[in-house]
Amino acid sequence: MYQQKQYIKFLSKSSNQHGVHSPFVYNLITKCFYDTKKKPAYTALKSYRQQLLKNKQEINITDLGEGSKKTKSNQRRIAEIAKTSGTPLKRSKLWFRLVQYFKPQNILELGTSLGLATQAMHLGNPKAEITTIEGCPNISAFTQKSLSAYKNINFLTGDFFQHLKNGDHQSWDLVFFDGNHTKEATLSYFETLLPTTHNDSIFIFDDIYWSEGMTEAWETIKNHPDVTVTIDTFFWGFVFFRKEQGKEHFTVRV
Repeated sequence: MYQQKQYIKFLSKSSNQHGVHSPFVYNLITKCFYDTKKKPAYTALKSYRQQLLKNKQEINITDLGEGSKKTKSNQRRIAEIAKTSGTPLKRSKLWFRLVQYFKPQNILELGTSLGLATQAMHLGNPKAEITTIEGCPNISAFTQKSLSAYKNINFLTGDFFQHLKNGDHQSWDLVFFDGNHTKEATLSYFETLLPTTHNDSIFIFDDIYWSEGMTEAWETIKNHPDVTVTIDTFFWGFVFFRKEQGKEHFTVRV
């Protein structure tokens, strides 16, 4: 019910490219968000998703975050995870376009799951170095095997904070937050990774209307002094740190 109410509010205040006076955001919307041209990579995205949806293998889930709203069972089929928790094909295509558009070289993904977004990001820029962290050992092992043909992907398993604290504090061009859908964890990840940003870094937060807590976290992030531009697409929240732009928030239908 919370998400439904928020979506109605989102529709009432969202728009498309019209009325967007920022050239940076206007170009992103028209050249990336709304790019309807068919891409050869879409075939690979669709094929991998179909493979997962047909996979009846059962694995035991260790969930370090909020878990699924669809089921509380720890024993789940790959097909079920792909259907209920996996990145939808439309968003996988958007991931491909985003990475192809921005060409980030160093990508961090918090929450690998079955690697649908990971695959799309890799295809968007095969030369990018992707570090992806998954809390569940069994899911991590399955995805690493499934995407073994793809190079430049570093798979890590375990608690996000442990890896972030033990990391080399390198600069990230793109970070996708899709692991622990709680207010406290989201804000902690945000604060922890802030020192690794540069002027052109992009943070993307998944499910910003998952719960009241996640929406509160999103509002806190938007108001942070280091954040200049944000884009609310309902399912994702985009955060930019471009110092050449004044602070502005956009709500865009994608």
